[in-house]
Amino acid sequence: MKKKLFLIIEHRFLTIYLKVFIFLSALSQMKYKPGLHILAEFSTDNDQLLYSSASCRNLFSDLIASYGLAKVGEVYHDFDNGGFTAVVCLTESHLSIHTWPEFKLATFDIFLSNYQKDNTDKVKAIYQEVLLFFEGTEKQKTEIVR
Repeated sequence: MKKKLFLIIEHRFLTIYLKVFIFLSALSQMKYKPGLHILAEFSTDNDQLLYSSASCRNLFSDLIASYGLAKVGEVYHDFDNGGFTAVVCLTESHLSIHTWPEFKLATFDIFLSNYQKDNTDKVKAIYQEVLLFFEGTEKQKTEIVR
């Protein structure tokens, strides 16, 4: 009887041990990839969009809402002679833009963390929507997979 009880306990222990081992092995195989960071420069013939941050503020707010992101803070600054800079902090990370209407030029960057889900497609889609809004022509783009 003791031997049978011992074998049952030993079997249960080994079963639990094996399940824990498999789980930990699978967990160690998973590698966290922080996310995609796009840094870009674009030009536009519609330089009026580059003078004031008002329309960009609306665009960013709409994009943040439509992609289900969470804003934690924002700073928009319009320069006296035209152009603006903006940074929006998100729980997922950030997006920012800086414009030079006198050169018909802007820089834009976006990074979204993959902490709870893969946001790679959102980063790419938001970037495309920003280019479309500003009627931008990409001059250079760097994609950093973090």
